[in-house]
Amino acid sequence: MTAATPDAPLWQPGPDRIEAAAVTRFQNWAATRYGAPADGGYAALHRWSVDELDTFWQAVAEWFDIRFSSPYECVLGDRAMPGATWFPGATLNYAEHALRTAEDPARADLPALLYVDETHAQVPISWAELRRQVGALAAELRALGVTPGDRVSGYLPNIPQAVVAFLATAAVGGVWTSCAPDFGARSVLDRFQQIEPVVLFTVDGYRYGGKEHDRTETVAELRRELPTLRAVVHIPLLGTDAPEGALAWAALTSADTEPVFEQVPFDHPLWVLYSSGTTGLPKAIVQSQGGILLEHFKQLGLHCDLGPEDRFFWYTSTGWMMWNFLVSGLLTGTTVVLYDGSPGYPDVSAQWRVAEQTGATLYGTSAAYVMACRKADIHPGRDFDLSRIQCVATTGSPLPPDGFRWLHDEVADDLWIASVSGGTDVCSCFAGAVPTLPVHIGELQAPCLGTDLQSWDPSGKALINEVGELVVTNPLPSMPIRFWNDPDGSRYHDSYFDMYPGVWRHGDWITITDHGSVIIHGRSDSTLNRQGVRMGSADIYEAVERLPEIRESLVIGLEEPDGGYWMPLFVHLTEGATLDDDLRAAIKQTIRDNLSPRHVPDEVIEVPAIPHTLTGKRIEVPVKRLLQGTELAKAVNPGSVDNLDLLHFYADLAARRRA
Repeated sequence: MTAATPDAPLWQPGPDRIEAAAVTRFQNWAATRYGAPADGGYAALHRWSVDELDTFWQAVAEWFDIRFSSPYECVLGDRAMPGATWFPGATLNYAEHALRTAEDPARADLPALLYVDETHAQVPISWAELRRQVGALAAELRALGVTPGDRVSGYLPNIPQAVVAFLATAAVGGVWTSCAPDFGARSVLDRFQQIEPVVLFTVDGYRYGGKEHDRTETVAELRRELPTLRAVVHIPLLGTDAPEGALAWAALTSADTEPVFEQVPFDHPLWVLYSSGTTGLPKAIVQSQGGILLEHFKQLGLHCDLGPEDRFFWYTSTGWMMWNFLVSGLLTGTTVVLYDGSPGYPDVSAQWRVAEQTGATLYGTSAAYVMACRKADIHPGRDFDLSRIQCVATTGSPLPPDGFRWLHDEVADDLWIASVSGGTDVCSCFAGAVPTLPVHIGELQAPCLGTDLQSWDPSGKALINEVGELVVTNPLPSMPIRFWNDPDGSRYHDSYFDMYPGVWRHGDWITITDHGSVIIHGRSDSTLNRQGVRMGSADIYEAVERLPEIRESLVIGLEEPDGGYWMPLFVHLTEGATLDDDLRAAIKQTIRDNLSPRHVPDEVIEVPAIPHTLTGKRIEVPVKRLLQGTELAKAVNPGSVDNLDLLHFYADLAARRRA
């Protein structure tokens, strides 16, 4: 597959915009101080950032005034992957940087957070108030015995209390982890039980789609099944009293206590994020305080061009890495917009309404939402005042060309459209937003600074204008420091470095074009990604196969050319069972109740049996390729399948869908 010659850019930044961009100012400064190229624009800066990796990250640390409470011995102690060690000897604290805008008397009373729910009423939380609440809660966590390295968990929606709880955890050197409350108990326990939290922050329920969803029974189950908990903190989102033995949020955040920021090593754990769990339990991905601090300063301050005058809104939940990324907007002094609710309530224009009402300057959403707006024939630029929006960013899946055109035509013709791609694994982007480069339809603008992004064929040859595996050939500070409960590092190694030793393979198909942009073609593995929330097939199987009628199942998530996402569930029934409307409803309700309403399948299809590898693993990626139209001979190695004839069903289904 070869990339087409690019048409004229859809958008081109003007000279004034290029000159004012933080990345331009950084390049000019780094040219004087660190020998970065003064000419050649972004392409030259990027080349320097990967060729002179140590110098580049030293420059980032100085440019953003990273507060090292003890100095570093060198930038990169060991650059091997996995196992790179960054800024050995340095100590710092993420939360201290996230809250330092509150130290400025001129900005302390301005909003750090703007909270919006489905009523679309705005609740501002000032920098000073955010800092006060974090100080009070951090002191209470210490009083509860939370020490550096202890895990603190949140079963919370996207509300200000989640931000306060995370920052207080980081302030004491604890390790934060969270799940959204639409996750069922089993999904949450599969994650939290691995890391054994000592504190759980939880709500009594949440509001979504105009309805209240009670979560008291789920919370009770979490408390029973997490024996390491020393404390549970109750946040009464639906107005209920704290259950017996739980602490009240208000009581823990009422004091006026100056925050104390524990100074921790650069590679001290900041949070645990989770993979989708495609082949078993989700991987518990550990990222460091210092690594996230540097990576997010670079990504938000240079690539997203955010600063104190901006308002940053990204539609997300606490179960997706984009929530962590959104909260890091605080690092750049930006006001962060938190929206808790359905993306389509009371109608599909909901997110545009939030962007208008909050004055968002950078609005992030999913490609699927953009395509849903296009399909619904709405006109946000006509119906809402979006004049403050400088950039609309999308992720979760590739933004199709029609999505670029629709944003340009229906939002603004002078709109910076940033389709970005990265992963939970690094909690950042490999490629995407560059405020000084043109935007071409269907393309990400460029690889990110410090990221030696390449497209490789199976032998490790770099490709231009051809589809290959997304690889990163040098370490990034936010790459995992480890997986939890992976003492010898084997699971971490096998996840990214098995195909190309010493080189990160991410699991996406990409093209690097001859003009330096990037095209994403979707996953090369079987992760399920709906509305930005990733989940593994193993979660689906566990829930569905509890039903007595289901012998075995297979689920596939398929990115479609029009920007849609088709997720069929194939079921092999037990003898005597019939796939009627009642069973279909029971399957969907089981997934909705136990896992996530976002992962209810689009179709439930009966199959004669489920294909496996010779070692008994369900074959997902080959089936996905068949459904995408790949010929059977190219989709699977016949010698690896227990029953090759079963795969003809999926090939025939793909042919019928294309007809």
